[in-house]
Amino acid sequence: MDEQARLGPIPERSQPAIVSRSKRVDAILGRDWRVAIPFVLPIVIIMAGLILWPFINAIQVSMTTRNVITRTDQFVGLDNYLRLFQDYDFRSAIGNTFSFTLFSVAIKFVVGMGIALLLNSRLPFRSVLTGLMLLPWIVPEVVTALTWLSIYHPIFGGLNPILMQLGIIDRPVAWLSEYAMPSVIAVNVWKGIPFYVLLLLAGMKALDREHYEAAEVDGANAIQRFRHITLPGLRYVIIVTLLLSFISTFNTFGLIYLMTGGGPGGATRVYSILAYEKAIISLRFGPGAAVAFSMAPLLFLLIFVLARIMRRDPGITGREKESFMDRVLDMTGRWLGVVLDLIFLPFEWLAQAFGSLAKLVMPRDNTGQPRRLKRSERERLGVATRLTLLLPFLIFVLFPFYWIVITSFKGTPQIQQMESVFWPNPWTTEQYRSLLFDTPFVTWFRNTVIVATSSTAISVVLAALAAYALSRLKFLGAGTITTLLLVTYLLPGSLLFIPLYRTLTTLGLINSYAALILTYPTFLMPFATWVMMGYFRSIPEELEEAAMIDGATRLGAFWRITLPLAAPALLSVTLFAFTNAWNEFLFAFVFITSDSLKTLPVGLQLLVFGDIYPWGQMMAASLLMAVPVAAVYIFAQRFLVEGLTAGSVKG
Repeated sequence: MDEQARLGPIPERSQPAIVSRSKRVDAILGRDWRVAIPFVLPIVIIMAGLILWPFINAIQVSMTTRNVITRTDQFVGLDNYLRLFQDYDFRSAIGNTFSFTLFSVAIKFVVGMGIALLLNSRLPFRSVLTGLMLLPWIVPEVVTALTWLSIYHPIFGGLNPILMQLGIIDRPVAWLSEYAMPSVIAVNVWKGIPFYVLLLLAGMKALDREHYEAAEVDGANAIQRFRHITLPGLRYVIIVTLLLSFISTFNTFGLIYLMTGGGPGGATRVYSILAYEKAIISLRFGPGAAVAFSMAPLLFLLIFVLARIMRRDPGITGREKESFMDRVLDMTGRWLGVVLDLIFLPFEWLAQAFGSLAKLVMPRDNTGQPRRLKRSERERLGVATRLTLLLPFLIFVLFPFYWIVITSFKGTPQIQQMESVFWPNPWTTEQYRSLLFDTPFVTWFRNTVIVATSSTAISVVLAALAAYALSRLKFLGAGTITTLLLVTYLLPGSLLFIPLYRTLTTLGLINSYAALILTYPTFLMPFATWVMMGYFRSIPEELEEAAMIDGATRLGAFWRITLPLAAPALLSVTLFAFTNAWNEFLFAFVFITSDSLKTLPVGLQLLVFGDIYPWGQMMAASLLMAVPVAAVYIFAQRFLVEGLTAGSVKG
């Protein structure tokens, strides 16, 4: 006998009260709050347990210090932060961080803009050239570091022979000792160029060509068209790209650590490396957390501005457009315009001088006047000029891949004796046989597959559920969760690895698969959810409503109707999540200490014994690690672009 039968029928006067109470609850929590709970609860639990709580705990830890005698943590307030200003290592690390970030971002923007402009023009095989320029994006960070370590090596590297043959240098240079900071900046630029090219090129394709044609008719040269049409039209894309790049570059850890370890003599020690040294190596969690969180105000300001821009609706008018943030952005834009005018003024003078010089050397007609080139001649000249300008960038992007391949097929004596530097003679698979049978490479590969597959499956499933609820259902807190997802995606790992390390140690999960499988979703889920939200919004709701009229539940309509239609976005976020899990270095480096559990990004550095670098094995391992990611992107490129584009545009 159920409860209702035991108590008897509800009095008629009570029924309106229950209905009224239910309506009041729905008015407060939203009409769909009951349905939304199972969709969003898993991701909320993970965000609260693995991001919010560790973050709060890290703030507490940063205000403590370890008592060596009692082995207990003592609360010291802001003393750890105050001591930082007297710490030479900290001041030096902050200076290195800003130098590395500002130079890297500036060079990546200029180079990326130049390549995007060239690829946006008429070029033969433009799709192929664009694909080649994007290759560094999919290369794992550890592969990038090991490859450039090999190229920079003063004895066995490929850079010194090239520069000596060109007469640029007269002796071998120890690049990572004498020019450590410029060298790692160059590698960061190589790795980051595709990000700028991809976003800027997408923005250029959306610009109206009629504006360029009208400006050309009015006599504007290429520099003037770029300054007054391209740059204003790309303002939103440029701001978002620069902010995303600044946040990512500012928190770089793996690339620099793998190449220099922060040396020599702290020359490339950035703040994330200093935080790792203090917290994990020295086990001084309080000072280490203070180092990491000393930059939190700046990062949160940038994240807030970026989140505000990315969630801004251009169609909103009135009071929203007069917000303080909009006024700040408009003022920033005006000042940036003044700076750009000053920067591009010499280039405009140079373009005018070049035009005058070109008229002097152009062929003359019978009257002695410069002969006007035919349209076909101008087009051929333009294509030749653009290809000539693109060639140095193409060589810069492709040379590391060429170096990986040829080094991996050289024998060890050939590498050591520097014979036939730029071509294997003879070709041999010795390095691959040695790698597969004499090292734990297969074990590292297996560990990476287990961790990447498991964390990707968890992240994509939970992201799809949460994205559906946030894009379809009406409930209290949906907007807040959406904003927090973006903030979480932008939150750097350098702020989380210390508290997560303590949390995993407390739970007894440190040095296990679970340590990585549980923590990887913290940076995989937010982006996947953001993209899936945009794609779900592009699917007509009428399809789900028809299914529910026929008796399907909300979950049933999601599973049978919406999810199959969102297959491109689902595949794209799966590829993105798998790639990031496959390449992740910081968490795997900090949370795993057992050699039998290490993943590929961490395991490859174990091939080095002291100062002995088995370059052949390392390049073979790098190639084998990069091949799965490259193969996935090649076979699923169409779905990847379709899913990410729909999510980013409609999200």
